[in-house]
Amino acid sequence: MVMLSIRGIYEVAIRVRDLSTSELFYRQILGLTVGLRDESRKWIFLRAGGSAGMIVLQEDKSDWPVQHFAFTVNEEDIKPACRHLDECGIEYEGPVFHAWMPAKSIYFLDPDGHDLELCAPLGHVNCRS
Repeated sequence: MVMLSIRGIYEVAIRVRDLSTSELFYRQILGLTVGLRDESRKWIFLRAGGSAGMIVLQEDKSDWPVQHFAFTVNEEDIKPACRHLDECGIEYEGPVFHAWMPAKSIYFLDPDGHDLELCAPLGHVNCRS
């Protein structure tokens, strides 16, 4: 079997009901920057972490399930992120420690109810067989 050497995820599409509301949230709360705006499809490509990857906000007024998306941050960014969410009036859960990863995370919702996570990996797990 041939294995692909995937090194990460570069782009994820997120359905939103109101593109302008979601754009403000993702730009002002998460600090993402505009890569490309496609008015013909009502999509906006936002850079997440510079050239590390993108999310695409896709306006879709139909019914669809909410999703979970995790963004990688450094451990020292968790406390400032909590303060920022507090200042913006956004409720969040955490920090939560995940021993199996290991990582520390905080969780909150975007305007459409998608479950967002800021996840700070804490090192490598030493696995032995």
